[in-house]
Amino acid sequence: MDRRVFLAGSLAAAALPLVRASDFPSRPVRVISPYAAGGGPDVQLRQAGPVLGEILGQSIVIENKVGAAGVLAAQYVAQQPADGYTCLMGSNTHLIQKLLQPGLRFDPIGDFTPVSNLASSPTVLVVRADAPWRTARELIAGLKAQPAQSNYGSGGIGTSAHLAGATLASLAGLQVTHIPLKGSVEIAASLIRGDTQYAFPVAGTGIPQVQGGKLRALAVTSRKRLAQLPEVPTLQEVLGSELAVQESWFGLWAPARTPPAVVERLHAAVRQAAAQPALRASFEAVGNEAFADFVRSENRKWAAIIELAGITANS
Repeated sequence: MDRRVFLAGSLAAAALPLVRASDFPSRPVRVISPYAAGGGPDVQLRQAGPVLGEILGQSIVIENKVGAAGVLAAQYVAQQPADGYTCLMGSNTHLIQKLLQPGLRFDPIGDFTPVSNLASSPTVLVVRADAPWRTARELIAGLKAQPAQSNYGSGGIGTSAHLAGATLASLAGLQVTHIPLKGSVEIAASLIRGDTQYAFPVAGTGIPQVQGGKLRALAVTSRKRLAQLPEVPTLQEVLGSELAVQESWFGLWAPARTPPAVVERLHAAVRQAAAQPALRASFEAVGNEAFADFVRSENRKWAAIIELAGITANS
């Protein structure tokens, strides 16, 4: 190791305040949500808030700071004191937006300390229920037979549906057009109208529409098949690429240089909350070190996906 790097790290560690886990928290903890109130991730966070507060012995105050696909919330938290009292609901969206817009005034890797993952959800490759394609391979063959005549929809540039759709097009060699819709709620309607031919809504919204007979599922972007759709293959099975494994996730991030004792206290609380029967089904807490490794690996993967598909902040 470079001696200068070692000394810099040692001095930085020495500069951190000595904090015991038992001293934290002594006042309410704020969690900044980049999602609109009532949205899926925001609802899950608010379900966990009271449980976390009871475990920590202080209130969890959830504040919505919506705008610029999560960028405003991230920039705000990155500038807060590194004491654990202001955290971010960080997600893969923050990695993607920084990759698409390198000039943004925050660094999802350097400006934050990952505390714990909370939940993740894959997307589902869907078509209209009466579409002629019954499998993902049939869809690929059908779109190849009519190049540059088909569209896929998403809730906007840089969303999980956008990247999944672009990944399928790139790996399968399709000539299709991306249609950014006003929001993810427009995906099903766009398919039913025939404006788009395929899409990748998140499982939480896509599966009910499949079960309700509006859409047909052809693949899922999880690593393993979903229990709700056991006959539907993974996109990785179809395409044979690790880049086809894509999940939207969110977790708790603290500002960089938050004392390790505080990070561990927060992580322990999340882990304990996730074990509660009321939250167990929707939350999955992992170790903060494992989560940090996961965030870094996800950053590399999304960078590879964006490069493969040639995605920019404007397309």
